[in-house]
Amino acid sequence: MPLQLLLAPEATALPIWFVTASTWTDIAAGLPASARAFAAAQEFTGAAGKGLLLPGPDGAVCAAVFGVEDAGARHVDPFLAGALYALLPGGAWRFANAPRDPQLAVLAMALAGYAFNRYKASAKVKDVALVAPDGVDAAEIGRIVDGVFLARDLINTPANDLTPADMERAVLNLAARFGARVSVVTGDDLLVKNFPMIHAVGRASATAPRLIDMVWGETGAPKVTLVGKGVSFDTGGLDIKPSSAMLLMKKDMGGAAAALAAAQMIMAANLPVRLRVIIPAVENAISANAFRPGDVLPSRKGLTVEIGNTDAEGRLILADALALADDDAPGLLFDYATLTGAARVATGPDLPPFYTRDETLAADIARIGEAVNDPVWRLPLWGAYERLLDSKIADVNHVSSGPFAGSITAALFLGRFVSQAGAWAHFDIYGWTPSARPGRPEGGEAQAARLTYALVRARHGQG
Repeated sequence: MPLQLLLAPEATALPIWFVTASTWTDIAAGLPASARAFAAAQEFTGAAGKGLLLPGPDGAVCAAVFGVEDAGARHVDPFLAGALYALLPGGAWRFANAPRDPQLAVLAMALAGYAFNRYKASAKVKDVALVAPDGVDAAEIGRIVDGVFLARDLINTPANDLTPADMERAVLNLAARFGARVSVVTGDDLLVKNFPMIHAVGRASATAPRLIDMVWGETGAPKVTLVGKGVSFDTGGLDIKPSSAMLLMKKDMGGAAAALAAAQMIMAANLPVRLRVIIPAVENAISANAFRPGDVLPSRKGLTVEIGNTDAEGRLILADALALADDDAPGLLFDYATLTGAARVATGPDLPPFYTRDETLAADIARIGEAVNDPVWRLPLWGAYERLLDSKIADVNHVSSGPFAGSITAALFLGRFVSQAGAWAHFDIYGWTPSARPGRPEGGEAQAARLTYALVRARHGQG
């Protein structure tokens, strides 16, 4: 974690003042005259998101001021303090006064320090240290940041270096850290073990498809199962995407990355659950044996599925994986997938829709997502749209017969493969930050992972 959190006061730590347009005058009055004069010369007014390093009488930096939203602002960004990481030079710092939510402010600063530098040398990581404010759990910050950085690294890695086999290695590495058990079904063994749709989607790739299954925790503990879509790259298959639509398809395994991020947080916190993570890992490629529009596939559940579009491959592999997860009747079953463009049209890239039939779970997800600034928005599993999945020759078509409600019909399709879980929720995530914002650099993002960890901790953990 680039931001170092100091657990004890540091005598040389410089103050960071959080100000608003209405409190700036009073706070400025307590600063050295040199600092006030410099701020006036820079026309600093305390506007939200604006920061300034202030000089002392000797010209050296003596403090930083940072503007946050006034009470009554139309929108308050709990991660706004993340912009401080770029502002501050190296050295030790402390909060001179408290932001609205110190835990989220520190988390945002830590998340802002992420950089993906696997292929290109980046600027030297700044040696910024922050005295952990009272009430901020530094260990918790570290667990969350490590999980998010894992997901960001996986999503940002291009498909030539993150094949289904590489995803398997990532899971094995994570399992080794925490003593989890992993089983993998690969290639034609998927047919033997009854995962026919995972096999069909991935068989055209030079790298064999696989079903990765990780289990951690005590057998008798409450069962929590996370399923993540692991499409390492999506050409669209025979319904091939235009080139412009392929540019970000390395992120089509963002659901798997989110599941692994949440799993790492849960295991690092040693929460008393029996955790299971299931990742169907494939590349949706094109070759002579690629599955076709109009094919009818068997599924693990026993339903026959007519293929309406090979570019809707994610729901096929998730269906087999969800059927496996459901067989175990977990108390809580979540799946994460970069599934539909319709979700982005409906709620944009920052606010993934989620689906569940459990009203209590829906309320908990919404409340906790807002509390930890990992927002999602509930959309309905609208039963009247089930008819849009009707097929004349199979039990179900996997895509809608029309242009409407694409995210909803995808969720309804997945819902047909879940019947025994105590509660199920589906997250249609984007997995990417299109332009940098405080605490969220441009690139891969572990959407819904932090809220999952917080929800599992609230239900089964230590607080």
